Amino acid sequence: MAESRWRPHLLLHLVTDAALCGPRGVEAVVAAAVRGGVTCVQLREKTLDTRPFVERARALKALLAPLGVPLIINDRLDVALASGADGVHVGQHDMRVDDVRRWLGPEALVGLSIESTEQLDVAEHEPVDYYGISPVFATPTKTDTAAALGLDGLAALRARTRRPLVAIGGIHVGNAPDVMAAGADGLAVVSALCAAPDPAEAARSLRLAMHLPLTA
Repeated sequence: MAESRWRPHLLLHLVTDAALCGPRGVEAVVAAAVRGGVTCVQLREKTLDTRPFVERARALKALLAPLGVPLIINDRLDVALASGADGVHVGQHDMRVDDVRRWLGPEALVGLSIESTEQLDVAEHEPVDYYGISPVFATPTKTDTAAALGLDGLAALRARTRRPLVAIGGIHVGNAPDVMAAGADGLAVVSALCAAPDPAEAARSLRLAMHLPLTA
């Protein structure tokens, strides 16, 4: 694992949603959000066929690599390998973390979704760089999740691990300070950026809410 290497990149994740990006397209929204201060991009495509998925991942990798922003792929190890992505984020029912690590190697960025203290306790023995704590609040962008953890649930998970926690689920400028105060090391957002009229400005606003310095 390379947790310390990746920790600075875990502050503000954009998780893509092609439908919410609309006619602007995923690449344009990602580019704008990164200009505003996004530090990591997770490409999530639940309906795209494999070949266009790989092509989109390669386009984003070409965009992000010169900027030093890592690209991780949601669920799909094969797409990550084909595109040269920096890592993979998996859920509880996706490929096992140790198999992902075996294929990607020790320097890759590997994240795992966590929805309960029981899942976290098991994951502490697995080669994971960060946990995606999900969902903190109810969210319409992902319907197959467990009940919302709330701030108390997030704080309880924080007390059980020293690994980085990236909170996701219903997070926006209004509640971002509370989520960070409850123990998150970073935030992952979907609609707050993908559906924003100005993703760059939305990213800047999130950074301010997180008390992070703005990028140049």
